[in-house]
Parts: sequence; C-alpha cells; structure tokens
Amino acid sequence: MIKLPAHLYLDMHNIPYEAKRFSPETEKGAANVANALGFPERQAVKTLIFQVVDTGECVLVMLGGDQSAISGNLKKAIGSRNIRMAPPERVREVTGYAIGSIPAFGWQPEGFRSFLEATLMDEPTLGTGAGQWGEEIMIAPENLVKASRAAVVNLTLKSSE
Repeated sequence: MIKLPAHLYLDMHNIPYEAKRFSPETEKGAANVANALGFPERQAVKTLIFQVVDTGECVLVMLGGDQSAISGNLKKAIGSRNIRMAPPERVREVTGYAIGSIPAFGWQPEGFRSFLEATLMDEPTLGTGAGQWGEEIMIAPENLVKASRAAVVNLTLKSSE
C-alpha cells in the first residue's frame, strides 16, 4: 500500500482512517467513486475550492456527492456575496492538487478556512480523495472535521428565517 501525503498527515496526527483503492480507470466524479467502492453517494465527499473575488481568498467547501450548496448559505458561511468556483490553475496553485482528488486535509496553511456541510455529520463514515485518483480515504465525520479543521455549517438546507 502506498502512503500518500494525506495518509502521512493522518498518521502523524493519530487520526483513524481506512485507505481504500478503486480502479484509476473509473470515470471521474463522486457518484462513480461511491459506486466503485460500494457506499452511498452522499458519503462521497466533494472537495470544492471557492474563491472570494474581492480578496482572492480561497476556501475549501465539502459536500456530499449528491448535494449542492444553496448559494445564500454558502455566501453567508464564507462572509462574502462575491464568490465563485476557483479555476483549475488556481486550485492547483492553492492546494497542490488537480481537481478530482483533492484531499480535505494536509495541505492547508495556518488560517485557511474549510467548511463541511452539517448533514454529513449524520453519516457513519465519509470518503474523501487521497490526492491521487484511485485512492480514497474512509474516515468518520468527526475525524474529518478534526483533520481539516473545518467549520460545520448548513450549506444545503433552506433556513426557516
């Protein structure tokens, strides 16, 4: 079993996880990874990098594979109305990884902000990319929060305000 930087990060911080493999020939996408490894799409975490246009700040947003963020919730969590998905070259510059298998932890500098969709805390386990297509990390939601230093926020449910 190869040890990628994401595995080494978890090992160094004594955070439990299970490394899984799937065929690198698998078509990209959270649903395809979930299907290949036999777990629900909701548990396949999408790691999305958003950029605040005014400041250039990038943030990590984690959603279940079958979820989409409500724009207003996302803007509220980030604290700006002027956000967009970071372009691929910016994602690589910020994370060191190409879109498609960005790990949720291990690359963020101090002060980097990460957000996890609150409903994912109800899942028994979550899968996140290990930094190389074909490698997945299965991890308990609370350990994902610990590893990524994420704020748990409502990104997908309409608020009753």
